[in-house]
Amino acid sequence: MKVLHSPGLLLATVLLLQSVFIDACQAQRPVSVKPSAVKPQGASPGRLAENLFSGSRIPLQEAGQIVTIHNTIRAEVGVAPVCWSEKLAAYAQQWADHLVSFWWCRMKHRPSSGKWQEEYGENLFIGTAGQYGTSDAVMAWAAEKPRYHGEALQSFPRSGAGHYTQMVWRDTTRIGCATGMCRGNLLVVCNYDPPGNFLGRKPY
Repeated sequence: MKVLHSPGLLLATVLLLQSVFIDACQAQRPVSVKPSAVKPQGASPGRLAENLFSGSRIPLQEAGQIVTIHNTIRAEVGVAPVCWSEKLAAYAQQWADHLVSFWWCRMKHRPSSGKWQEEYGENLFIGTAGQYGTSDAVMAWAAEKPRYHGEALQSFPRSGAGHYTQMVWRDTTRIGCATGMCRGNLLVVCNYDPPGNFLGRKPY
């Protein structure tokens, strides 16, 4: 059954969802995002309203699913929940767009220095568009859990569990994700603040 019947009601619902994300996080004042940075090509007014407040091209409903999966996985190991950050989502969108435009969707993390210097923790995923979505990306990271056995992180790439350990890093309180499309593939970028995966430390 269709619940939303008008653009006005849709926008009101989006605003309510945004306030829930912000209140749950006790986050900083929402940052502004240029519409050109988040508007998908050919987006309808309703679709634009749905995307406008997440900070990236990910609709708020998907952002909520991403947060819920993260918090379910975090609860399994007794760490506090995270919330959505518009600022981090916009930051992730910049990198996703860069990878699509200049790296042909290659799985490449931000560098440690220079213009694109990494400031936050980062997880990446790529999969066939239409077969995989943002929730699939997060579940793929969570599926690394059996590879981590509670030890302090001593080496890179952390026995193939680095995405998972970033997801459950105790100090992380905010996340933001974005997507890019190229050559039939969906690219997902998620950023984490404060970052995790410090060598010599346990995630929780």
